[in-house]
Amino acid sequence: MKKVGLYFGTFNPIHIGHLIIANHIVEFSDLDEVWFVITPQSPFKTKQSLLDNNHRYQMVFEATEEYPKLKPSNIEFNLPQPNYTVHTLAHLLDKYLKQYDFSLIMGEDNLKGLHKWKNYEVILENHSIYVYPRISAGEIEHQFKNHKKIKPVDAPIMEISSTFIRKQHKLGKNIKPLLPNTVWKYIDEMNFYK
Repeated sequence: MKKVGLYFGTFNPIHIGHLIIANHIVEFSDLDEVWFVITPQSPFKTKQSLLDNNHRYQMVFEATEEYPKLKPSNIEFNLPQPNYTVHTLAHLLDKYLKQYDFSLIMGEDNLKGLHKWKNYEVILENHSIYVYPRISAGEIEHQFKNHKKIKPVDAPIMEISSTFIRKQHKLGKNIKPLLPNTVWKYIDEMNFYK
């Protein structure tokens, strides 16, 4: 059974930090693939600066095309809004039956808020979580420290954010080095984030 790590995000836009982390995790863990699950609308984010779903999918597709172990996923596009990870996981298990063993990939900052997630106990019962380091305030809840399903990954710390990229692009700064070339071309051609 293939082991798939699910990397959730709005990817608005996907940048080299996302790729470096995903590639690092797929190369240096027991995962066979990482799927970028593009979130249409997170319960924690407002939608105003969010590009259309198909544009964000296209950028992830372009960014991952040269990496056979990294794949875009639009699985959440047709699920009820807002998307809760526990529902997406149930849907994936249903859709792929016994083809894949799904795990989650998240930053340490998200792990600190995991206790607020809908049915997080169900998620932890059925799935592993691969956690990459982030510089962030707050503490990891005691029930998640040394949990057998939570696997810290010694990935590089990436302090690049999509918010920063959008903001600086709007100000006319050169953000090209922060993006895969194909993604930069797409943003430039479509005149996004101006």
